[in-house]
Amino acid sequence: MSWGTELWDQFDSLDKHTQWGIDFLERYAKFVKERIEIEQNYAKQLRNLVKKYCPKRSSKDEEPRFTSCIAFFNILNELNDYAGQREVVAEEMAHRVYGELMRYAHDLKTERKMHLQEGRKAQQYLDMCWKQMDNSKKKFERECREAEKAQQSYERLDNDTNATKADVEKAKQQLNLRTHMADENKNEYAAQLQNFNGEQHKHFYVVIPQIYKQLQEMDERRTIKLSECYRGFADSERKVIPIISKCLEGMILAAKSVDERRDSQMVVDSFKSGFEPPGDFPFEDYSQHIYRTISDGTISASKQESGKVDAKTTVGKAKGKLWLFGKKPKGPALEDFSHLPPEQRRKKLQQRIDELNRELQKESDQKEALNKMKDVYEKNPQMGDPGSLQPKLAETMNNIDRLRMEIHKNEAWLSEVEGKTGGRGDRRHSSDINHLVTQGRESPEGSYTDDANQEVRGPPQQHGHHSEFDDEFEDDDPLPAIGHCKAIYPFDGHNEGTLAMKEGEVLYIIEEDKGDGWTRARRQNGEEGYVPTSYIDVTLEKNSKGS
Repeated sequence: MSWGTELWDQFDSLDKHTQWGIDFLERYAKFVKERIEIEQNYAKQLRNLVKKYCPKRSSKDEEPRFTSCIAFFNILNELNDYAGQREVVAEEMAHRVYGELMRYAHDLKTERKMHLQEGRKAQQYLDMCWKQMDNSKKKFERECREAEKAQQSYERLDNDTNATKADVEKAKQQLNLRTHMADENKNEYAAQLQNFNGEQHKHFYVVIPQIYKQLQEMDERRTIKLSECYRGFADSERKVIPIISKCLEGMILAAKSVDERRDSQMVVDSFKSGFEPPGDFPFEDYSQHIYRTISDGTISASKQESGKVDAKTTVGKAKGKLWLFGKKPKGPALEDFSHLPPEQRRKKLQQRIDELNRELQKESDQKEALNKMKDVYEKNPQMGDPGSLQPKLAETMNNIDRLRMEIHKNEAWLSEVEGKTGGRGDRRHSSDINHLVTQGRESPEGSYTDDANQEVRGPPQQHGHHSEFDDEFEDDDPLPAIGHCKAIYPFDGHNEGTLAMKEGEVLYIIEEDKGDGWTRARRQNGEEGYVPTSYIDVTLEKNSKGS
């Protein structure tokens, strides 16, 4: 089926159809462009969403540790990769479909314009041939009429007896002239007619079919190009489906990696203080003064013994290690993390020892490298001076010695903490479940010892910390209350910085538990101190009564 034979007289219709084809091509290109913009905006919004919910990690301590958090951040990473694949789809469509369509549309317009110009030229040439033929025809017709008039005039004069011979001869010459001109125009008309018929046949059977064939091929190529772009439109997304599937599989694997038992254990490891739960309260017999069957001397002696025990206990409490509360500890006093509960202190010390070991390994590797370089310089002096490495080698040795001392010091503190933690369970089951043990569990340091005299002695340097601790509380302005709490158990609070409370007593909360197991509270009279978090029922309020 050919346009040249079937549509020989539909030049204007083909002109409109080819223009419609180009318009449709450009319309589809506009559709692809808008789809590209959608993909780009979608990818941008996904990336912004991922950026919004990704953690801003300023230190290693803030990195997610719970499996549920790690899984969520893995999902965010997979979603970020998914957004990248949407960008790949947009880029592929822009390069393979939209860009190709725009280039092809430009070429198509140029080609269509050329074919239509050829068609119009052919039509103009045929019209010109027709006009020439028509002019010669009209001229031939006019000359024939003139010749016919000349013949009628000649016959009239020839039959007129009154006409002179000269007039008759003149009319005859005019007739011959007109007849000759009519014959020439007849030949001209015949030639023009034959030429027009030839050009018309050539126009409708050769030129126009060839032009229409080129237009038809151009239109079919446009249709094929649309088909290829349709396929490319789908292939652009189909190519990234395997990667998108991997992203989704990664999200599913992240969901499967959530381990509730591990998260629960992390909560225990993060907040475990290492303190023992409160023990039984001793029975206090207030009826002794009723039954005075014992002599006064015995009573006095027992009172003296009781006083001695209380004094020892009091001295032990007064000279025991202090718990530094409130502000961030200052100076080297907290280098051993003694301000933390035993379990948290052990973890911090272990982390520091691991870091120091890593630094020691780096320095050892550097020392080994410097020694090798020194040996090379000694064997090949032209490569360098061995003496130039001596300062760096001495500095490395000093660093190694310093790190070893730090490791030894921290290991000693760690052994102390582990020794106290290990011996606490035995002491709980000993016969010392009395007022002394009850007071011992109230020590924020958890510094239990088997020897009561060891508590009495205590480190002598703690008195300096006591004055520093008092200065911290005396110099600061009262903190506003952020809630209130109710005492579930009584707490006598003999240690420095602690606050005694009775069961059922209501206190103001001025500082939350920082993970060490203690909460800072205030009485209505303004007295402040720390109480065990496990002994109170805390209620935080946005608008609570101040100090």
